[in-house]
Amino acid sequence: MSESVGKWAFILGVVIAVIAGLVGGWVTGYNPWILLVLVILGLVVGFLNISAKEVNVFLLSAIALILVGTIAQLTSIDTIIPLLGSVLQAMVNNIAAFVAPAALIVSLKAVYNLAARPTV
Repeated sequence: MSESVGKWAFILGVVIAVIAGLVGGWVTGYNPWILLVLVILGLVVGFLNISAKEVNVFLLSAIALILVGTIAQLTSIDTIIPLLGSVLQAMVNNIAAFVAPAALIVSLKAVYNLAARPTV
């Protein structure tokens, strides 16, 4: 059951992030509730989807996504193709908002598992 919930939370989070990015690229100041939903879905994904084997790959991928979301200046594409850069930047920002809470949960679980191991 939890696998199904986690899978659907991931799919829903990505779909919402992309659609909200499309809308957010054209409309400034769109509903902040969308970000709250993305954060909640990210928490669900962090708790339910990532196994111990996937922690390193997930965290590396999450770091890359979050860095792209914060560093990339995709809006500069707007000078060539109007609104394309704004839409892409909004999508990346929303995906980063979705992935960041999952990364927080996964990293906390990893630290706990490391700390809970008995030392030799």
